[in-house]
Amino acid sequence: MSKRPAAEALDELSGDSPASKKSRLDDYNKSLTPASAIENGYGGHSESHENGDNEAGSGEEAEFNDEPEEKAPIRQSAPTEGYDDLYLDTIDRNVLDFDFEKLCSISLSNINVYACLVCGKYFQGRGPKSHAYFHALEEDHHVFINMSTQKVYVLPEGYEVKSKSLEDIKYVSDPRYTRQEVMDLDRKPRTSWTLGGKQYTPGFVGMNNIKENDYLNVVVQALSHAPPLRNYFLLEDFSTSTDELVKRTSILFRKIWNPRAFKAHVSPHELLQEISLRSNKRFTLTAQSDPVEFLSWFLNHLHLGLGGSKTKAGSSMVQRVFQGKLKVESQAITAKADASDRLRFEEAAEVKVDITRFLLLTLDLPAAPLFQDELERNIIPQVPLTTILAKYNGVTAQELNAQRKRYRLVHPLPPFLMFHVKRFSQNKFVSERNPTIVTFDAHNLDVSPYVEPDPAQHPPGEPIWYDLVANVVHEAVRAKDDVADSGEERKTWKVQLRDKATDEWVVAQDLFVDKIRSELLYLGEAYLQIWERRREPPSRQLPSRAAKGKAKA
Repeated sequence: MSKRPAAEALDELSGDSPASKKSRLDDYNKSLTPASAIENGYGGHSESHENGDNEAGSGEEAEFNDEPEEKAPIRQSAPTEGYDDLYLDTIDRNVLDFDFEKLCSISLSNINVYACLVCGKYFQGRGPKSHAYFHALEEDHHVFINMSTQKVYVLPEGYEVKSKSLEDIKYVSDPRYTRQEVMDLDRKPRTSWTLGGKQYTPGFVGMNNIKENDYLNVVVQALSHAPPLRNYFLLEDFSTSTDELVKRTSILFRKIWNPRAFKAHVSPHELLQEISLRSNKRFTLTAQSDPVEFLSWFLNHLHLGLGGSKTKAGSSMVQRVFQGKLKVESQAITAKADASDRLRFEEAAEVKVDITRFLLLTLDLPAAPLFQDELERNIIPQVPLTTILAKYNGVTAQELNAQRKRYRLVHPLPPFLMFHVKRFSQNKFVSERNPTIVTFDAHNLDVSPYVEPDPAQHPPGEPIWYDLVANVVHEAVRAKDDVADSGEERKTWKVQLRDKATDEWVVAQDLFVDKIRSELLYLGEAYLQIWERRREPPSRQLPSRAAKGKAKA
């Protein structure tokens, strides 16, 4: 039996879309209301449904109105008129510490990081769904600074604050210097004060030892007092540099010399994290390392990060400051010996001469005595610096790997010489330390006896003076555990720095900074030294080629 066809098509009855549920309810209510009441204006029940004013909350409509509508976040492009300094009184400068790595405290991301100026924590982003936005709502902290652009914003409103009262915070976060300020660092004595009223000298501040990173602290402190390298990192803008090691080194140097710091110490945490990553955890903040090994690694990677070449000499600021040339004469050891049974360079044997480049010169200490002296007292031996420098006089020979070698420096000498006093020796069984004291004068080190004469570079017989800039000292501390004294020694490091503006010396060991007399510098176990070449007066300088040409004309 076939179905009866519909009188009208379904599309014509429903129109474009099926009727809504609400309209069907309205039609049902209208059917219950008498037509006379509608004509006289008494259709109040259906009218209340159209306006949505169901005060009783009964029926199906009340179930749909239970959930409140979400309000869009309030965002402003500028502060409300008359409220430019809103929330700025909540900033706490005492908790601000911009030395640690800029990572979001929730997502651990280093992209688009903001610092809360109320509690000092780092958060990512400032949009309506960012961690900084939720922190502002949950903790009622409203002022944030972008760690890349140094712009300050108020959240959740999102507008930028341009008050001059925040300039000190921006400067501490990213110190910048003018050329005149950098020129005055070694000329004029400086004194600054922290937020707590503590006096300090810019450039001579403590450095936080997080656990066992004092080996890095002394190296960074020493390098930050080599004026050409220091000035380069203070004046150049590395914000767009692709090398993170160079960028973080520049930031730490600028914070060491900050004259408007909130505290009298800095933390190398940000630089340490990058070094640990780049060195595959060879140098970390939890394990002690050798300062000279770290210095070699650090300078080589800085050289490459600054665009230096592996083959071309003087291609970066690091090489222009520290790199010099060394003449090495080597000869195979023969069975011949002279009258005193001493190995020497034979005239008939072939001597190989090489010119190599160096950043660091190693000085060997004489062997320490094994027995007590006549009075049965253990006296620490001493040796002058000039004695162990005789290794580079071109006469003294050393035996190494079945070869006899002798060394001599070659002109031109670098502006800074670095000496490594070799104190530690390692064999298969034990590590030994040589406690010999190296005596020296902080001024007037003449290195001309150790340089190959070259009249075109330097007048013959004229001294070449170098002055000490930094001296890294080793200290052996007896390690103690919770039960008893284990008797083992652990290494600690400190650095002695010269203030060129006052010609005074300062010793820095972690957060401890104090003055020291120059006569007492050599009493410690010197391990690493940086010497600066003294500028010769114009009368002693060799005439330039242009001047020679004019004289001939």
